[in-house]
Amino acid sequence: MSQPEARPGPFGDVEILDFSRVLAGPLATMLLADFGANVVKVERPGGGDDTRAWGPPYDSAGDATYFQSVNRNKTSIILDLDRPADCEEARRLAERADVVVENFRPGVMERFGLGYEALTASNPRLVYCSISAFGRGLGAERPGYDLLIQAMGGLMSITGSPGGEPQKVGVALVDVLAGIFASFGIAAGLRHRDRTGEGQHIDISLLLALLASLANQAAAWTIAGQTPRQLGNDHPSVTPYGLLKTADGELVVAVGTDRQFATFCEVLGAPGVADDARFSTNAARVAHREELRVELESRLKTRSASEWARELSERRVPAGTVNDIALAFDLARDLGLDPIVEIPREDGDVVRLTRNPVGMSVTPATYRLPPPRFPG
Repeated sequence: MSQPEARPGPFGDVEILDFSRVLAGPLATMLLADFGANVVKVERPGGGDDTRAWGPPYDSAGDATYFQSVNRNKTSIILDLDRPADCEEARRLAERADVVVENFRPGVMERFGLGYEALTASNPRLVYCSISAFGRGLGAERPGYDLLIQAMGGLMSITGSPGGEPQKVGVALVDVLAGIFASFGIAAGLRHRDRTGEGQHIDISLLLALLASLANQAAAWTIAGQTPRQLGNDHPSVTPYGLLKTADGELVVAVGTDRQFATFCEVLGAPGVADDARFSTNAARVAHREELRVELESRLKTRSASEWARELSERRVPAGTVNDIALAFDLARDLGLDPIVEIPREDGDVVRLTRNPVGMSVTPATYRLPPPRFPG
C-alpha cells in the first residue's frame, strides 16, 4: 500500500525561543522541532547547556552524547543575559516568537525582563512555558534535579526489592515525563492561540509531572488510602507479572488475564495449577503470590529463559528475556521498527539518534539538523 506524500510538519510555522537546558525543556522543544518547529536554543557563554560537559561518553569531536540526545533540529546562539545588550536581543527575538520555553529558577526570567508578563505586553499571542522543580509558589526557591524529585516524589519508595535500599530509575525519568507533558501543553496552547489569538502561560513542575505519572500507584493512595511499597519486579495488583527464574536466567512474564494464566500453565505442562483455588483468579494469585512463584519456578527451571519466551509468545502469553540496551535496539530493528535515525553533519560526520516514536502517516517527524556544536 503506497504512503501519502509527506507534507510540511504540523509545527512548521512555529518559532520557538528556547532558554532551557539539561533535559526536560530541551526534550520538549526537540519533540516539537521533530514535527517542523524552528527552535533557536539560547546558551550561556563559556560552555552553553550544562549537559555539553556531562560525559563520558563523548562523540569523536568531544561532544557529550547526553547533550546530543535531546537537541537535534535546533540552531544555537550565545547570549549573556547579564549583559543589557544581550537581554535586549533576547527580548527582540521573543517578540517574534510563537513559543518561549525556560527552566530557570522561578523569578530569574522576570529579573532579566523576560518573564511572561513582560513579553506578552508586546506579544500577546505568545505561548510561554515555564518548567521548575517544585512549582512557582511555595516551592519556588527549592533547587531540584531529577534524582531529588524521584526521591521526594515517592518514585524511589516503590522502586527496588522489598526491604532493600530505595532505587532510582536508570534514566532521568521525571525529566523525560515533564518534557513530554510540556510538549503536550505547548501544543495545546498553540491550538488555543490559533483559534482565539490568545497566548497563555504554561506551568510545568517536575513534582506534579511525577505524581501524575504514578498512575495506579497514586490512585492507591488518593482513592483507597493505601501507601504503595517496594515489590521489586512484581506488580502490586497483577500476578504473575515480573521476573521468574529459569534454568539459565530470568524470564519476564506479564500475565494480565485468567485466560492467559491458564495458557501459561498449559505451556508449563501443569494445567492443574490454574484450577487450584489459590491461583484460579487474579485476586487469589495476588494473595498467594509467593506460593505461586514456587509452583511456577519449579517447572521453569527445566529449560532456558529464551526457550520459554519463544514458546509462550507463540501461544500469545506475554513473555520475554531481559535485554541490555544494545539488544533492545536489535529487537526493534528485527521487528522492522527502524529505531535509529542518522543525521549528517557538514564535516561529514553522522549523528545516530533514537527515532521519534510518534508515527504519523501524513506529517511524519523529520530530522533536518544535527545537534548544534557550541557556537564560536
